[in-house]
Amino acid sequence: DRGSMKCGVKESQYGMGYLDATTGVRSGLDISYCRAVAAAIGLNPDTDVEYIPASGSDRFDKLSSGTIDVLIRTTTWTTSRDADLNADFAGMNFFDGQGILVRDDAFPADLAGNSASGLDGANICVGVGTTTEGNMQDWFSSRNIDFNSIGTADAAEATDKLISGECDAFTGDMSAMVAKKWALDNDGSVVDADGNPVDVWIASELLSKEPLGAATRDGDSDFKDVVAWVWYGMVTAEEMGVTAANAAAMAESACALNEGGATTDPGMCRLLTSDLGLGTTDNALAGTWMQAVLAASGNYGEAYDDAFCDGSYDGTSGSDAMTGCLISRAGTANALVSEGGLQFAPPMR
Repeated sequence: DRGSMKCGVKESQYGMGYLDATTGVRSGLDISYCRAVAAAIGLNPDTDVEYIPASGSDRFDKLSSGTIDVLIRTTTWTTSRDADLNADFAGMNFFDGQGILVRDDAFPADLAGNSASGLDGANICVGVGTTTEGNMQDWFSSRNIDFNSIGTADAAEATDKLISGECDAFTGDMSAMVAKKWALDNDGSVVDADGNPVDVWIASELLSKEPLGAATRDGDSDFKDVVAWVWYGMVTAEEMGVTAANAAAMAESACALNEGGATTDPGMCRLLTSDLGLGTTDNALAGTWMQAVLAASGNYGEAYDDAFCDGSYDGTSGSDAMTGCLISRAGTANALVSEGGLQFAPPMR
């Protein structure tokens, strides 16, 4: 009825949710997911998505109050969040873990053994209201390693404090740490008191497992189903070799009748021409909702490539065919299950 969808996002994490301050262009896997959900429910993904910044400390308040319709913002699915925060998680779109980015002049990598265990007494920036706070406390205290937690409102503040030297290290999702290291290595902003460039390094450990997913409000079950199956549809499309470029042709071919009068490829035909029961009785999705999703964001591989690689992936050849990747998908939990990863979609039928 409003004519737009309010998507709670990050604006500072390259590859997931990033806003270019110069061009005003948003990019990242989370942004592609927002666009895909909007397209599925019949909105124009270019004009009808309102992106609302959601911080680690206010994101669930914004969701429960209706300030946002869906939270797609590197949010870890945990027991307490699912049970207590009026949030209903809609699957996992990225499997991550917690990492630590360290200033080499404060804790040299060689002396620390490239390990978080070598950070005794470090001042570590961490987002307030995030799972990383608790994970960090658990990890260091269980190993009897002293540290000072420096709470920050968002990644931008943590970055500023890392650059200024107020923080010796910055902890968050490993995907964010990799992206931040890339940015700092390229802009040369980390310097010592004499203005000399300072390296930053990433500790070898993963301090936690961080399954990141989209969330809707409890009780908003029909919309939650759409949000979940949009992601599963993008995964299924890559498994089937359906891309943004070939979706219409694949639909025509799959739904054509063979010599026996049966549909040539029933599974693909359902994916590309059926609402599969999604939506409500009075407001079902269009039969071509998945084609709209693919037109807006591509299949899962195409969206991943746009977020983390050079954008040249054909959408069908697998993770090893992706090039220029800041974070490679090959050999990770984020690869398709056919490649040994964890990205797996239930049957679309």
